[in-house]
Amino acid sequence: MNARTESQMLNQPTHVLSNAHLDSLEEEAIFILREVAAAFERPTLLFSGGKDSLVLLKCAEKAFIDKERGGHIPYPLLMIDTGHNFHEVTDFRDYRAQQLGADLIVRNVEDSMKRGTVRLAHPGESRNVHQSVTLLEAIDEFRFDALIGGARRDEEKARAKERIFSHRDAFGQWQPKAQRPELWTLFNTRLQPGEHFRVFPISNWTELDVWQYIEREQIELPSLYYAHQRKVVERKGLLVPVTELTPARADEQVVEKTVRFRTVGDITCTCPVESPAATAGEIVIETLAADVSERGATRMDDKTSDASMEKRKKEGYF
Repeated sequence: MNARTESQMLNQPTHVLSNAHLDSLEEEAIFILREVAAAFERPTLLFSGGKDSLVLLKCAEKAFIDKERGGHIPYPLLMIDTGHNFHEVTDFRDYRAQQLGADLIVRNVEDSMKRGTVRLAHPGESRNVHQSVTLLEAIDEFRFDALIGGARRDEEKARAKERIFSHRDAFGQWQPKAQRPELWTLFNTRLQPGEHFRVFPISNWTELDVWQYIEREQIELPSLYYAHQRKVVERKGLLVPVTELTPARADEQVVEKTVRFRTVGDITCTCPVESPAATAGEIVIETLAADVSERGATRMDDKTSDASMEKRKKEGYF
């Protein structure tokens, strides 16, 4: 390489990752959120305080709240709490709902356990899968006919099969082979008594899109999503956080690593990844190089079998 060529390379403009496509994704999400408000009588938006639900909440804010004229999100927020959630996330959930003046409904798996509708095989069993029971009880209690969630197709195989407007029968069950096509953005909103829809406005987004949107919109997140020091043990290829609910086993060595969570959920099945990324921009760069989905890299409950998520979804899991 001669001096002239080297000089030309050094003077080349730095390539910037475009986020122009976020406008069309945001527009689609806003359209779907408004469509739900128009088509259903008793919708609700599932809100956990996690990054996807915070992105969805931001889109709902843009859909219904005008900076000058005001407004409000026309349906309540709903969270099914296992009792084993990270306090940083539930605290942030409450803060964000209060900030928007939104109605927040919280229903607890522990209450289902008291009623006897949820029975654990043993005290240490993860409550994550049992959220389905409490969710269906909340649907029955409030007679919700549409539940809006932040699930995305790129997260997991079963979620890739699901339509944006996903029909559930009177038992809350999903039939993958009985879904109507959604050609030309024409959505099925027809319900029989007792049935409901699960609606996924950011279904077409990827993890990279979510982080680019968080960076662009400067969306606040719980601190767990960014690099921090945490004691972990290595188990089945995952970094398991050492907590009261997930203690280290006798044969495991506890180490302290710089980690962040790509997704957050029940402590008993959610793992961090090793990462120094402390900003949304740094996570965008990391996500570009990721070759494993966020659930594949962080969720112990999806490791049981390739069909574990699909089986749970058929039974009512979100």
